[in-house]
Amino acid sequence: MSEEIETINFEPGKKHYMSWPVIALIDFVTIISFENIFYPFQNQGLSVVVSWIFLLFAYVIPYALMCSQMGLTFKDQAGGLASWVRHSSNDTLGYWTSWMYWVQTVPYLVDVSNSVIVSFSWIILGNNTLDKHMSTFWFGILTFVIILAFILIENAIKNSLELLSLIGGGAMFIMSMLFVLLAAWAVMHGHHIATQPFNLSAFKPSFSLRYFSTTGLLIFAMSGAELAAPYIVQMRDPKHEFPKAMWMLAIMTGFLTIFGTLALALFFNAHHIPHDFKMNGPYYAFQLLGESLGWGKVLMYIFAVVQAIFMMAQLAVLLDASSRVFAGDVADKYMPKWLTGKKDKTGRPIHSYTLTCGLALFLLLLTGTLPNINSIYNWLLNINGIISPYKTCWVFFAFIMMRMHQKKFHSDYVFIKNRTGALIMGWWCLIFTFICATLGFIPQEAEATFGSTAFNHQLIMNIITVTVLFGLGFLLPWLRRREEKREMNI
Repeated sequence: MSEEIETINFEPGKKHYMSWPVIALIDFVTIISFENIFYPFQNQGLSVVVSWIFLLFAYVIPYALMCSQMGLTFKDQAGGLASWVRHSSNDTLGYWTSWMYWVQTVPYLVDVSNSVIVSFSWIILGNNTLDKHMSTFWFGILTFVIILAFILIENAIKNSLELLSLIGGGAMFIMSMLFVLLAAWAVMHGHHIATQPFNLSAFKPSFSLRYFSTTGLLIFAMSGAELAAPYIVQMRDPKHEFPKAMWMLAIMTGFLTIFGTLALALFFNAHHIPHDFKMNGPYYAFQLLGESLGWGKVLMYIFAVVQAIFMMAQLAVLLDASSRVFAGDVADKYMPKWLTGKKDKTGRPIHSYTLTCGLALFLLLLTGTLPNINSIYNWLLNINGIISPYKTCWVFFAFIMMRMHQKKFHSDYVFIKNRTGALIMGWWCLIFTFICATLGFIPQEAEATFGSTAFNHQLIMNIITVTVLFGLGFLLPWLRRREEKREMNI
């Protein structure tokens, strides 16, 4: 890889190719991190291991391979998922895909920015006392400042996306593996298993409304394979390399979710989990692991630094890929020129960043009605468990439409050659994802008891947020029509 980069630097005429491991790491950065295994563990306990295994084989691997086929079928299109839907159905649905795809990144951007603050608080304070040093107001202001800063940094530093992804994604996967291996070593050398009883019955899922209402967060944690699509054109041999990247992605995701959860059960009692587990759990985990090994807080501080880099890499990837999807391949009649016309030197639409900042501010104003930083952090996670799966539905819709009219499309890679089998898998993933997203509107029991003021408050916030974020998509075609009328009058 280093030789290839040197060649590119000294021979500007040659195209810069991205290798399939880099593509996999870029996608891994946006899909799942060590902290993503904590909130499912809090919601479902040790039984979430069964959920992870089921989803890996029945959902994640098919999902990644569907993305491989569609990515290679539409490899010459710039809009990623929006292109897949547009070319497999029509322009209107392509527009709605691009809007929902773009707007679903906004809550995640805010959430990731929150995580950056939390990671730096552990680096500076060495403990979980952030809420004692910062009010919810200043927490929101700092979150907004971080988003603005990254928009500026990403446009100023060349190759910042690839550099951050390599460092952040690689380091996070190493830290995750390190946690699993060291946790197993600690148990083999006498560390007491916190979750008791630790037997097969502890893994049995409780199929209730609460269980299914939290499954949207698992989908959120594992989805995002389609984000790699815009980078297919930067691969030397997409036919062979892109499926490899998707397989690597699925394997990394499966390892982290399954074995990471088992390792958590060694240090935390799945029946009595700290209330701030979603926000501070990863730091507790490495602190406990370090203490068990006699290393003090060293591992916790190392993880906090890696987490900060990893979250900044997520910000970079999300801002880049989502802005490209939003304006990459959308029919002119839906997009106002002021939004897509002006682009920076890298080809990103400048005003998509303006809209990002405005919607981020809207979310931060909503979170200002919550009582503390922990509740803000948890609510943003939950809203991602609604909006992100709704977006993911378009992946399966595009796959279904493509396979229904497969004679019109050619791909160097085909997932399930039998048309009926492919359609059954596509419909299964679509229906499952839609149901889990809809059930996600129900506030989590761990944060708000059914019927309480807090429950009703969060339910209303969920409805308002989804309505505003998706509903704004109706405005853009209307604004474009007004532009066209003004142009005709001139």
